[in-house]
Amino acid sequence: MNLGKAVLCGLVQGLTEFLPVSSSGHLALAHAYLGASDLSSSVFTFDILLHLATLVAVVTVYFSDIVSLVPAFFSLVRKVFGRRFRLSECVGEERLCLLLLVASVPLGVAALIGDRVETLSSNPRLVGGILAVNGLFLLLGERAAHGAKRAEELTVPRGAFIGLCQLLAILPGLSRSGSTVSGGRLVGLTREEAVRFSFLLSVPAILGASGLGIVDLFKNPVPKSDIPAYALGMLTALVCGFAAIGLLRRMAKSSSFRFFAYYCLAVGTAAVIFG
Repeated sequence: MNLGKAVLCGLVQGLTEFLPVSSSGHLALAHAYLGASDLSSSVFTFDILLHLATLVAVVTVYFSDIVSLVPAFFSLVRKVFGRRFRLSECVGEERLCLLLLVASVPLGVAALIGDRVETLSSNPRLVGGILAVNGLFLLLGERAAHGAKRAEELTVPRGAFIGLCQLLAILPGLSRSGSTVSGGRLVGLTREEAVRFSFLLSVPAILGASGLGIVDLFKNPVPKSDIPAYALGMLTALVCGFAAIGLLRRMAKSSSFRFFAYYCLAVGTAAVIFG
């Protein structure tokens, strides 16, 4: 891994992890373009490290929200196991914590089928087709949604629906953030709240996906000669992750996500045509 490839992959991961354009799809296309489409262990190791770098970015930006959810989680556990549980008693941060847990449940299915789906990344045309579908889903979310709810006001079934949207994003080319934001908009969230819920939901998603791959890091440690390149790639992903989060939060306040939809349609179509 040379420094140029590491920076490029870090740039792609940092920007596309949080922008609704699919980091997995872009990384797959980037690896194919750079001649690293052989699904080697070193490529998987590098991708895991890049995901961990972007996790640091989202945890830093939403640190206060995440910290406030910790006592809410333990309070929720006490209510569930201490006496008869009533959903109506969960309000505010407790309800938000419950909704995040419900939306994260489908990640268990992703862990079971992740290895099989991962092999799809080696087919640039297939990834491009899924990326184009991602653009259509973004357009659907923008055109069909007129919500005004906060995340804490969602019902459990609607939280589960967002979780199912996140599960679909296991496909390379289907954006996790795009799927969850569009899903949130379809169940009545404002664009800002859909983005906030999506980012908070990304913490267990990225941590879970990276956690499964950390075992592979011990089996396939980073070669000493690649450490500088890997470190530079992670730093690039971290910085770009901060930039992407800031950009999406600003756009959620003032504009739509149609630009990202058209971008995915264009890139996906090009990948299908040219492979």
